[in-house]
Amino acid sequence: MNDVLRDLFPLAWSGMITGCLYALGAMGLVMIFKSSRVVNFSHGNVAGFAAFLIYGFSSGVLLDLSWGAAVLLTIVAVVAIACLTYAVIAPLVFDSDLTATIATLGIGLIAQGATLLIFGADIVSLDLPIPRFSTSVLGLRITGYDLTVLGVAIVTIGALFFVIDYTKLGIAFRAISENSFAAEVCGLNLRSIHLFSWVVAAVLGVVGALLIVPTTFLSVTTVAAFMLQAFAAAVIGGFASLPGSLIGGILIGVLMNLFTFYVSPQFSSTFLLCIILLALNIFPNGILARVGGSRV
Repeated sequence: MNDVLRDLFPLAWSGMITGCLYALGAMGLVMIFKSSRVVNFSHGNVAGFAAFLIYGFSSGVLLDLSWGAAVLLTIVAVVAIACLTYAVIAPLVFDSDLTATIATLGIGLIAQGATLLIFGADIVSLDLPIPRFSTSVLGLRITGYDLTVLGVAIVTIGALFFVIDYTKLGIAFRAISENSFAAEVCGLNLRSIHLFSWVVAAVLGVVGALLIVPTTFLSVTTVAAFMLQAFAAAVIGGFASLPGSLIGGILIGVLMNLFTFYVSPQFSSTFLLCIILLALNIFPNGILARVGGSRV
């Protein structure tokens, strides 16, 4: 029993750290869904392509830039990709959100094909300038990577909530999320807000993908698999709640860590699917809607 408890808290801590990254990915999915009712299945492949761009720009494969310059150039490229993507599917969004959702599958395949074409199918390593130190607090081993993820997640999520709560653009986003028809009647430009959500989602995906890479390797499928768990986090949040997706990301991170350690990593995908099915049945409108009695 003591051995179980001794392992439980470190596993929960590392799961919470990973869960913060799942939450970033989930928030990107939720941003797009709240504004346009489109589930963006290209989210993972585009974020994976962005991670490879950073590798290419900083390793000499494409360019030989500093890490910071490579990240900035990649963000510019990803914003351009988000704008182009929305330009392609915008007519579909207003015609049928289901058709637009299906179209994102094609965009994801294009992003995956571009990654294979430019970088090949080899597994590569992407080193990040993260402080390499560790310390022990109350029996928990806390590393520089942990603190970096927490710091970036807090700043990014805090900035997102500030924009949504206190800026005109954020207020317009909330209005369209509640009732797009009424918002359009009041003079709001739906396309501009849709584009805003696509750009923010793309940047969130890049941040999450970039920070998950040090825990694994970088391949064509790495980030897409990471975004599958972010998708589960969004489902727990009801796909309409940013705070819900934050909670969902942390829950997924902790539960997946515990299951992988105590049961088997081979069945982690099956376990994730079970979580999604349970969430859809127990919390159909999201975990916060269940607790609070209404959709958040």
